[in-house]
Amino acid sequence: MRTNRAGGHEMIRDLKPYPAYKDSGVPWLGEVPEHWGVLRLRNVAEMRVSSVDKHTEDDEQPVRLCNYVDVYKNDRIRDRMTFMHATASVDEIERFRLQIGDVLITKDSEAWNDIGVPALVEESANDLVCGYHLALLRPFRDRLYGDYLLRALQSTAVSYQFHIEANGVTRYGLSHAAIKSIWLPLPSLPEQSTIVRFLDHIDRCIRRSIHAKQKLIKLLEEQKQAIIHQAVTRGLDPNVRLKPSGVEWLGEVPEHWEIVALRLRYNQCLGKMLDSKRIKGEHSVRYLRNQDVQWDWINTSDLPVMDIAPEEYERYTLKSGDLLVCEGGEVGRCAIWQGDSEVFGFQKALHRLRPHSMILDEPRFMYYLLIVASRSGAFADGHESTIAHLTGDKLRKHRFPFPPKFEQSAIVHFLDGIVATIDHATTATKREIYLLLEYRTRLIADIVTGKLDVRAAAACLPDEAEEPEPLDDADILTEGDEPTEGADLEAVAGKVEA
Repeated sequence: MRTNRAGGHEMIRDLKPYPAYKDSGVPWLGEVPEHWGVLRLRNVAEMRVSSVDKHTEDDEQPVRLCNYVDVYKNDRIRDRMTFMHATASVDEIERFRLQIGDVLITKDSEAWNDIGVPALVEESANDLVCGYHLALLRPFRDRLYGDYLLRALQSTAVSYQFHIEANGVTRYGLSHAAIKSIWLPLPSLPEQSTIVRFLDHIDRCIRRSIHAKQKLIKLLEEQKQAIIHQAVTRGLDPNVRLKPSGVEWLGEVPEHWEIVALRLRYNQCLGKMLDSKRIKGEHSVRYLRNQDVQWDWINTSDLPVMDIAPEEYERYTLKSGDLLVCEGGEVGRCAIWQGDSEVFGFQKALHRLRPHSMILDEPRFMYYLLIVASRSGAFADGHESTIAHLTGDKLRKHRFPFPPKFEQSAIVHFLDGIVATIDHATTATKREIYLLLEYRTRLIADIVTGKLDVRAAAACLPDEAEEPEPLDDADILTEGDEPTEGADLEAVAGKVEA
């Protein structure tokens, strides 16, 4: 086994199975090393289900509450984290106060596969207690270490038991009996420490590699935005003469470009207001909502319908080349409708922009302009306490630069090529992160179930004092659905389950 202390790692090639195995008696565990035990959780740990909620009562003591989100998003619980403030009775504080070595798991969730997510308590305090929707597992120290329990609960063979025991339809939960009945593969305490030491080392390497790839993704995105900004505000000729635009977010623009209000180049229209009558009309048309319009992508699956009469089509339906711009939420987010044989409408949460003349304007140039305007804060209303909205009147009055049509087309051609190249590199890097996380998940499962023997490899690791500081969970992407070219790969952002 070879690892890179600088943060990268090589795949482990030299780990071998244990010399001898026995049947665990548990189908999903299969065989385990001959000298290991297999015990139910109730035999190696105490289980307490918290009753402390987020409410504040005058006759109770103030506490900091470690709640569901704290566990779900972090695999280590530390005193320095930011926790919710609440109150609890003296008895509740005594019963649910966190201790170093405790393991917390999510007991209830809206998704069955979010059940049983673990986190290890590494730091504690007198006022830090376990919150509602969590179960507190306190290992019997003569049989089980908390950090090994964390790794065991992260393995698919163990977490699978939580998933099949979860009850519910729209919300899932684990009973006390189900949690206590979970089977654990159990080596001796010294071997538990060895396994944890090895996995912690590998985890540091993987995290540092992921962190480096995250930084690359960020740099690629910054590079893309800088290129787009330069192209749509300065053009492609580095020697062009410039003039003040009179628009703060634009700065100077090429001297021959027009700076005019949007209404002079594009027809702008908000979508149809939705109400109960318009849902039940005779002319059902699928329509787009704010959430269906993302940057350069439009969702057309599982759309609701509203009544749009044929005489309203010109105002409330879409043609190929129309720009859809979000009125609220991420104000200015937009995409271009590429056309479809089916009639599609759009709700009032969206603006439709349609060029007055396709001879004069290229819609995709406008798309790139809106990216720059949105990212530059051009649509901000200056009131952070209020929800931002881009009204029709405000959008119509916004001034934008308009080069001649041939120059718009050249800029679009240039940017489409650059953006495709950068997006491809970003997708490839996110896939590398996914594969690292997938590898890590498999490795944990193979090691804590005894499929691989790490005792010799662990003996060759550097002293713990020489190990780099671990990265915080907040700095690391997490495992999600396998990324594919063109997919929304932000689904892999969040918690690393280690």
